[in-house]
Amino acid sequence: MGLELYNTSPAAREVFQEADDSLGFKLSRLIFRGPDSKLKNTANSQPAIMTVSIACWKAWEEQAGAGAKPPNVVAGHSLGEYTSMVVAGVTSFSDAVRLVRKRGQLMQQAAVNRPGGMAAIIGLEEMAFESICAETGVEVANINSDDQIVISGDKIAVARAMDLASARGAKKTISLPVSGAFHSSLMLKAKEGLESAVNSMAFNDPTIPIIANSDCSLLTNGSQIKEELVNGLCRCVQWKESVQSMVNSGVSEFVEFGPAGVLSGLIRRIDRGVQATAVTDPDSITKLAERVANTGG
Repeated sequence: MGLELYNTSPAAREVFQEADDSLGFKLSRLIFRGPDSKLKNTANSQPAIMTVSIACWKAWEEQAGAGAKPPNVVAGHSLGEYTSMVVAGVTSFSDAVRLVRKRGQLMQQAAVNRPGGMAAIIGLEEMAFESICAETGVEVANINSDDQIVISGDKIAVARAMDLASARGAKKTISLPVSGAFHSSLMLKAKEGLESAVNSMAFNDPTIPIIANSDCSLLTNGSQIKEELVNGLCRCVQWKESVQSMVNSGVSEFVEFGPAGVLSGLIRRIDRGVQATAVTDPDSITKLAERVANTGG
């Protein structure tokens, strides 16, 4: 993950080096070489994903030059909010990657103390989840699109909820390979620790508005962003509504910077009338730069 960016972009290389220096260990080596078992630990995977996302962004700025105009608005899915706040100038990448590392550690410890799991439910209407949650005790963690909702909670409760969802018409249920019940009340202890870490930092007001995960509001000052990051740890990620809010405000083109391109696919499912591009590697950066140069923006 990210090795091609490191090898081809000086700007991306600086991001990986800054992550290593800020965290005091070779995160870049873990990103490039694994092992997967260690990389998938939440305390490592979160700063790793954010580092690759910012490396993509910096490589894009480097290649596009004057064509890399700032976006009108930024948003991120859960962890992606931290990437958004770096792009929006709320905090430095060094401070953000340390905060994300702390967030991952807190979430990992909370998962050890209160084990849980998550599952994606495909093809079941949103209203059906009210009764499933009431009957099993699970919580809705992500509303990703009209046909994809993620639940979170105690492992036995999640398994029971998956069975109920299938019985009530879900097309597919997928147990997610995560270490805990993220975006649920099982993360309350992690929320307490994150609040302390966030409040110890100085946040600038964003130069670009940020769409909040939890209520899709526009975040325009540092205090709002702090509150969103802390409260968002236990709240549902309203991704579908976030995208719809941006579309309703006039956004017609989305560019996703990160290692996988998952969000671009979700955006196209939420609204087929918008353009969504994933920037994940040097080739996709070049294609976007050429398109921007040809269209003038």
